[in-house]
Amino acid sequence: MNRATKANATAVGVVFGIGGIAHGLGEALQGNTPTDGLVVNAIAAGSSWTRWSEGGEPAFTLVPNFLVTGILATLVGLAVIVWSAGFLHRRRGALVYLLLFILLFLVGGGIGQVLFFVPAWAVATRIHKPLTWWRRTLPGGLRRGLARLWPPLPVAASLSALTALAIVVFGYLPGVADPERIFATGIALISAAWVIYLAAYVAGFAYDVERAEG
Repeated sequence: MNRATKANATAVGVVFGIGGIAHGLGEALQGNTPTDGLVVNAIAAGSSWTRWSEGGEPAFTLVPNFLVTGILATLVGLAVIVWSAGFLHRRRGALVYLLLFILLFLVGGGIGQVLFFVPAWAVATRIHKPLTWWRRTLPGGLRRGLARLWPPLPVAASLSALTALAIVVFGYLPGVADPERIFATGIALISAAWVIYLAAYVAGFAYDVERAEG
């Protein structure tokens, strides 16, 4: 088994499972009210538990009720975490991983996660596959250098993504009161997380190739 490859996909699953739960809780707190459309804000404007007066965290949902979609998003987000952490390496593990993320998207778990779970799923399909292409493509010296960057890269990406999630959920950034700056910082962090995860995938492949040849 390619352990670094699995760990990378697991990290994304856990982080965005948490993101799905955050969306779900925000939706559920809006109560037994209609969503009034397929695209909603998981964070209601002016919620008592957040400084984020404009509301935020857009989500798509097929369920026309905030409370129900919130409960479903929370449960599916938890399922994504459990599957990613404990079962991703099993037979059909990558397929179930993808299906859970699609379900999370459809019940209000967030829109932005799509940019993350699609490449993460592609990585998950390589957990038990020989990494022949990467062995041939990456020169030995570069491969060894990249291997040394794992696991710092997925750790940095996950911290960046979780920090962005906290900022956009609570609308709080120490020393900053301007909502536009707060929002821009959250977007910058989540964008950085996406790029770093991509680098982490390559570093993980390099690590697994080196481990197999060692």
